[in-house]
Amino acid sequence: MRKLTIAGIALATALTAGCATTDQGAIDEANATANSAETTAEKALNTANSAASTARSAEQTAEEALAAAKAAQRAAEEANERAKRMLERSSQK
Repeated sequence: MRKLTIAGIALATALTAGCATTDQGAIDEANATANSAETTAEKALNTANSAASTARSAEQTAEEALAAAKAAQRAAEEANERAKRMLERSSQK
């Protein structure tokens, strides 16, 4: 009976040690997964920040292009007005 008790304790100890090892393996794997997720999140944040910077630059370029187009439109309208006045003067002669 005593041998059976000792064998039971030894078996329980072995199982507990095995579970502890398995649990540590699961913890290690969870930590690795968490670290990987954190790295992925950091990369995503960097990409988002880069995209935002690019968008701001594109917006600035678009605003500059719009301003140039408006200036060109005003210049064209002024040229049309001058041409219209010249035609009116030449038709009066």
